[in-house]
Amino acid sequence: MVKTINVGLIGFGNIGTGVVRALNENSKLIMSRLSCPIKIARIADIDITRQRPVKYDKNILTDDTMSVVKDPSIDIIIELIGGTKIAKTVVETALRYKKHVVTANKALLAHFGADLFALARENEVSLLFESSVGAGIPIIRSLAYSYAADRINTIRGILNGTTNYILTNMEEQGRDFQDVLKEAQEHGYAEPDPTFDVEGFDTAHKLCILASMAFGQDIRSDSVYVNGITQVQKDDLVYARELGYIVKLLGIAKLNESGKAEVRVHPTLIPRTSTLASVRGVYNAIEIEGEPIGAQMLYGRGAGWGSTASGVLGDVIDLANAIVSGANIPYPINIPKGKKNIRPISELSTAYYLRMTLKDEPGMLARVATVFGDQKISIKTVLQKTSDPGKFARVIFITHTALEGNLQKALNAMKEKKLCREKPFVLRVEE
Repeated sequence: MVKTINVGLIGFGNIGTGVVRALNENSKLIMSRLSCPIKIARIADIDITRQRPVKYDKNILTDDTMSVVKDPSIDIIIELIGGTKIAKTVVETALRYKKHVVTANKALLAHFGADLFALARENEVSLLFESSVGAGIPIIRSLAYSYAADRINTIRGILNGTTNYILTNMEEQGRDFQDVLKEAQEHGYAEPDPTFDVEGFDTAHKLCILASMAFGQDIRSDSVYVNGITQVQKDDLVYARELGYIVKLLGIAKLNESGKAEVRVHPTLIPRTSTLASVRGVYNAIEIEGEPIGAQMLYGRGAGWGSTASGVLGDVIDLANAIVSGANIPYPINIPKGKKNIRPISELSTAYYLRMTLKDEPGMLARVATVFGDQKISIKTVLQKTSDPGKFARVIFITHTALEGNLQKALNAMKEKKLCREKPFVLRVEE
């Protein structure tokens, strides 16, 4: 008799409902690709009274999460509740009860990934997480399988659809950040409290997962330099366009020849001719550069119930086939706990965009150039925009490659000399 793979679903919100809907609508197709039936046997959620817009058996719904996690008839647990506290308990308990786990929880993995992967290995089960980064974009499988023979040097990507939507509309329509953010909330692209997205934390969590896998290091959220998009003005996007650039919130991870990893998230100027510059709206894209593979890019919707459910069910299908065939568990992740070699942001070497408001008087640009020169920073481009003739002028600088530490020293010197009316605004440049 063919074994039925019983699945316990923890979290019956938008994504959980999407998983059930996708399984219902594509059941025949899914079964044709499996050697066994898959069944959502039990569902746990804090709210068991609300009717979901999908067909499901109300008798399998419970608010007793641990009864589902510990149920001996359940083979796979899908964790979709989010957050780190309760979700960590759920995942740890499931692994200790020797159940395979599928999660889309990037925050959980960014904080505790190495611990949970070790626990999974200890109990000879899998923890799969394709939808934690890029939803249905198969970046996790690609790193685990397709690029397994490659030395990954760089991961660079647009990993958050909310911020990409905001920056796209600010640039294309000349609108202010707050105006576009409000629209994004009305469309459901941004949460009522958008902090997690617009301050870069969501991107940072995803980057932790990718960098840990690619570099074989235990890279957690406290190792990532993070800066969001809230201080980007629509004028910055206009100036960037004049200079041949576009602004994107990027997650960037690089590994140098000595094995040091730089892991950073910030709004970034990239050339308008680059592939990432063409990624608009809520879409995500991830560039991988390695040896011998060269450069690759994966692109698609990075959020929403459909793409997330696709990634979740892909993981479930992998596990179901492995369980029935007795094959090795899918892509066991080995990230040594505590092993990391992080390059501090002060050692970053890149070009910079600076927006300054300077006194409009003879010799001012020369004084600024002298401060830069004292820190071995050379100026590539100057764009002057007079904002208050005879009093102040807005000046945009693009530097050649310089050390972050030196730039910060230069900015401190300008502050001491009172050259700027307000704190200069800085963006990093990726050529």
